[in-house]
Amino acid sequence: MRPPLTATLLAVLMGCTSVGAYVARPAARSAEQGPAISLEAIVPKSFGDWLLVPEGGAQVVNPQVEQLLDKIYSQTMSRTYVNREGYRIMLSIAYGNDQRGGLQTHSPEVCYPGQGFQLSSEQDGTLVTEHGAIEVRRLLTSLGPRKEPVTYWLTVGDRVVNRQMDKRLAEIRLALTGNVPDGLLFRVSSIDADGKRAFERQQAFTAQMMSAVSPEVRKRLSGLVSQSSAG
Repeated sequence: MRPPLTATLLAVLMGCTSVGAYVARPAARSAEQGPAISLEAIVPKSFGDWLLVPEGGAQVVNPQVEQLLDKIYSQTMSRTYVNREGYRIMLSIAYGNDQRGGLQTHSPEVCYPGQGFQLSSEQDGTLVTEHGAIEVRRLLTSLGPRKEPVTYWLTVGDRVVNRQMDKRLAEIRLALTGNVPDGLLFRVSSIDADGKRAFERQQAFTAQMMSAVSPEVRKRLSGLVSQSSAG
């Protein structure tokens, strides 16, 4: 019985990586190829209809999960924003300057159940902005009476990689250029029993943020490249 084409392709590429890693071992971190990243500095405190809530706090994290996040990521940032209608969006960004091997992004599908949440739905989606579309994952989670819809994406380098194979291919691409891959998790959520409304608000929030930051920051956070930059 012939193995699936996808599995065969990945196996071949991983084998090639072993050879490539010997020829071009990662000598520099991707994070060192440009200006140092500071999440607190690059993410605006107000934009569009949204203002930062001073007390912040995007998620209660238990000590075991917090210790794991500290090992995986070099920077984390949690904030809460509110719009003029009083609707609140919780933002969490976690950046890691080395995404090889065990130091890999910790997806919400793992993180939320690890904190006692129930995961009732997970699906791929597209978040549209005026600078292009971002491929995202959308989850419906709950903890007792608390309903928390979640939208998130992962990046390796400056590419969104929400699927494990895409993530591995991005790591291979960077390894073959002699770079250690960096990456981040961008997550927004809201406490809302109406999942449809929550995802619409999260889309509006994210789209407005992407329009408020510089092209360089936008690419770093989401992989989006403005048409003027792409040309």
